[in-house]
Amino acid sequence: MSDAKTTSNHTEIREWVEERNGRPAKVRGEKTGGILRIDFGKPEDALEAISWDDFFRIFDENDLAFLHQDKTFEGKISRFNKFIAA
Repeated sequence: MSDAKTTSNHTEIREWVEERNGRPAKVRGEKTGGILRIDFGKPEDALEAISWDDFFRIFDENDLAFLHQDKTFEGKISRFNKFIAA
């Protein structure tokens, strides 16, 4: 069984994302703060790339935690992630 983990540690989050070739992003068009996402692969039109500094500012302002999975049940690298209330 592959378990999900939760963290608010900026270094852990950034390392997890970059190990999977992800980039920090937010939903395009959101005015205040933004809805955070991780963009994998080819950039999605619905997402706007943001800096890690902006990403973590929004993350902290909204008191979020990062729920993520390291490996799938089959043992492959997982990209499952979700932002939740801390």
